[in-house]
Amino acid sequence: MALGNSVRLLRDAEFASLAGTAFARSQAYSTILIALALYADLFGTTGFVEGLFGTAFAVVQLVVVLPLGRAVDTGNAKRYLLAGFLVNVAVFVGFAFVSSPVHVILVRMVQGLGASLLWITGTTVIGEISPDDDQGLWLGSYNQFASVSSLAGDLLGGYLLYAYGFTEAYAVLSLFTLGAFLLVWRFLRDNPGGRTDPAEAGGVETFRSLLALPMLRSLVVFRFTFSVGKMAVIIFLPIYARTAFGISAFAIGWIMAGGKATKAVTQGFVGGLTDRYGRRHGFVALGALLYGVGTAAVPLAAYFEGTVTPVTVSYLGDSQTLGGAFFALFGAYSLLGVADSIRLPASMSLFVDEGERRDSVASAMSLRSISWKVGQVVGPVIVGTTMDFTTTETGFLLAAGFIAFATTLFVLQARRAAATGVPAGRTAD
Repeated sequence: MALGNSVRLLRDAEFASLAGTAFARSQAYSTILIALALYADLFGTTGFVEGLFGTAFAVVQLVVVLPLGRAVDTGNAKRYLLAGFLVNVAVFVGFAFVSSPVHVILVRMVQGLGASLLWITGTTVIGEISPDDDQGLWLGSYNQFASVSSLAGDLLGGYLLYAYGFTEAYAVLSLFTLGAFLLVWRFLRDNPGGRTDPAEAGGVETFRSLLALPMLRSLVVFRFTFSVGKMAVIIFLPIYARTAFGISAFAIGWIMAGGKATKAVTQGFVGGLTDRYGRRHGFVALGALLYGVGTAAVPLAAYFEGTVTPVTVSYLGDSQTLGGAFFALFGAYSLLGVADSIRLPASMSLFVDEGERRDSVASAMSLRSISWKVGQVVGPVIVGTTMDFTTTETGFLLAAGFIAFATTLFVLQARRAAATGVPAGRTAD
């Protein structure tokens, strides 16, 4: 029923075009994560350099999210979406020609710009045009389609990288991106956001006003700390699978697809639950707690490798031998998908609600993004350097520790925010 509700939203042409945006963005992101594991193996990189693969992407986003939020609040969001598609196509061309870790880092910086244009603008427009009573459903379904596309990137992208190589995979990504460009150009209304006075949107006073809201402030602090752990997992789990266990690009795609499948199936349903029951901060905390458990389970791959009888799977005239590490990583990543399904719709709804109280939804989403990017910049380097001096498994446990700390701090701050008399997930005059 939840998946059916999400599919029925596709009858709305504008939602369908924005779902195409999420599809193109997330498919590209997940395919390139697998490609990064191949580059790490190909160039024999250290944990520090691998961390820079994540940091380079995030540092550009850290710089652009605030001015971009202001621009979307005051300008024509449709134009920013269209520009984001073109930047992403340029990224695919750049990745096809990399020949060193430095090249990978530089192209990742450009990818960070393109991803910001699509993510902030698309999410803001969904929040602006969605009906008030179905906001959680629209946001949850939007992320649900992003998860489906990310899953497609894991499977199709992983297969293309495994069977054909980098150039062919990037050519397919370019075709999907240009298709999404045409959908938005044809069906999305002109200027879907831009309702805020330029003198009031995105300035220092706007952000101070937003951060004066206790619930929003607690969310910003939570995301800064939580992202240190989560982004380390996203960057290093595929690299760990490839460099430590020799798992193929296609099989790495299967591992990542486990988490994306659970997220795709359940996220729209959980979005509906947040609309029905409220207490969205509770959903955020529960999802974060489960994410910490899944992260701590990643090092079990080293234990299960060699203790579980390998399984050989044949397909398309080829075969894959999957050992214990594959199954351990698949299980851990599937749990991470469930955790995100619980956390993400509630988190996004809280930011939209708090932004609406100051008539600056895009600026609130910019704060949501920038709080994540700060942790995303430092997290991969911290964890990667830890892996260089200790073990890879220790690095994942450190990431789990960051997540546990973030969850505990958020629970305490959210309770204080609720005590101010403004229920979480509700607006106040």
